[in-house]
This record gives sequence, structure tokens and C-alpha cells, in this order.
Amino acid sequence: MSEVLLERPAPGVALISLNRPEAHNALNMATRRLMTEHFRTVSDDMETRAVVIAGKGKNFAAGADLKEMADKSAAEMTLLGIRRMWKVVADCPKPVIAAVQGMALGGGCEFAMHADIIVAGEGAKFGQPEVKVGIMPGGGATQRLVRAVGKFRAMKMMLIGEAISATEALSMGLASEVVPDDKVLERALEIAGQIAALPPLAVQQTKEAVLLGEDSSLDAGLTLERKMFDLLFDTEDQKEGMKAFIEKRKPKFKGK
Repeated sequence: MSEVLLERPAPGVALISLNRPEAHNALNMATRRLMTEHFRTVSDDMETRAVVIAGKGKNFAAGADLKEMADKSAAEMTLLGIRRMWKVVADCPKPVIAAVQGMALGGGCEFAMHADIIVAGEGAKFGQPEVKVGIMPGGGATQRLVRAVGKFRAMKMMLIGEAISATEALSMGLASEVVPDDKVLERALEIAGQIAALPPLAVQQTKEAVLLGEDSSLDAGLTLERKMFDLLFDTEDQKEGMKAFIEKRKPKFKGK
């Protein structure tokens, strides 16, 4: 079977699953290429309104496949184009929900941090252990982890390389919620379904404003928010949503 599966479990919802359970869903190049391909597909698909990412088996992803990279040179690592693949994931305009159970370590933790919402199982472990094998995070953790949990907590995780529990991740801001391990995917799909039922243009504009605003000044971020807010008044969904609210009925959003 494919090392990464793309499924459609519900209307408007895509499920992208790493499918190497025998290797704890470690990210080898074949997996990375398929993951990138599937993210391009769902990003361009007008029918997809929310994306769930998960790992088959007991773990989300145990990190990079060290067997593939142990003997590579710096030039060989650069030519692999891994950073370009991560950018495709980061640029997905649809909301992404990570369903994390078991290990989310190294590249697995970084993959989860590309999501907009993280649902963690009670037994989940998050960590950036790269320093223990002589390297450092290379999939965005030095930037995304700091933004998520703050400098001092992020530094401890990356400089010591120890994993944290789901409860710790929640308290630090690295998870949105914690649920029983056997409910992780179910809860992530439930959230995705709720998002898929909402007006997609408003949802996508919200995601874009938040992500662009992260690296902007407060004034620039607020200006961007106001412009996007105003533009939504030219959509059919805005008219339908407000009319339905006034008429006390359920809205029918079309994504227009």
C-alpha cells in the first residue's frame, strides 16, 4: 500500500495519513514526496474545506528516517529539497487539524506544528530530539516551536532533546486539546467536519490573517484583518449567513 494515504471520510474533509506503522511513520523521502503531492491536491481542490493529518498504527510520526540520511553530505541534503516540500504543507490554505497519538518526535513534531489545530491523545509524546544524534531541528521547530510555547520552554525541549507529555503540551500551548487515545482521530474528524460546514472563504481568510499577522507588526496585522473583514462583505456566504441568522434558520453556505 501507499506510504501516505489520501482519504475522503466526510463531505469537505480530507484525511492524509502517514502509512509506515512498522517504522513508526518515520519520514523517508518517498513519504515526504507523497505527502507533498497530497497537500498540493487538497490545496487546489475546491471541494476540500478542512484537512486532517494522522499516522496509521500507534504513532503519529517518529521523525526523519535516519537510515536514509546518516551518510549524506551537506550538499546532498540540500539537493533533496526537503525544505521546499515542507513549504507546500505550510502554504496549504485549508485549515489543517493534526490527530496526534503516540510519538510526534523530530520531523513528526514539526509536521504537527504545521497544523492549525492539534488534537493530542493522552499518551502522546512531543519532542525535538535531534541534538541527541548530532544535528538540530530542520523542519521549522527553531521558529514554530518558539512561537507556540515561548523561547525558554522551546530552548529546553530542543537543547535537551527530551519529550514532553500531552498534558505538558496542552499547558504550554503546543496542543489544542487532549482526548483519550482511542478518540483522537474521531475528535479531529469531528472538528474538521464542523469547519467544513462553515463558509470556506471566511475560514480561509481567518487562517491567512492569523499566519501573516504572526510575522507582522500589530498595526500591519490589524490593517490586514480589517481589509479581509471588509472583503468578505462581497461574498454570497456573508449575505446568506447574516440573513439566516436574522431569520433564525440554518444557513446554506456555497463557498461564493
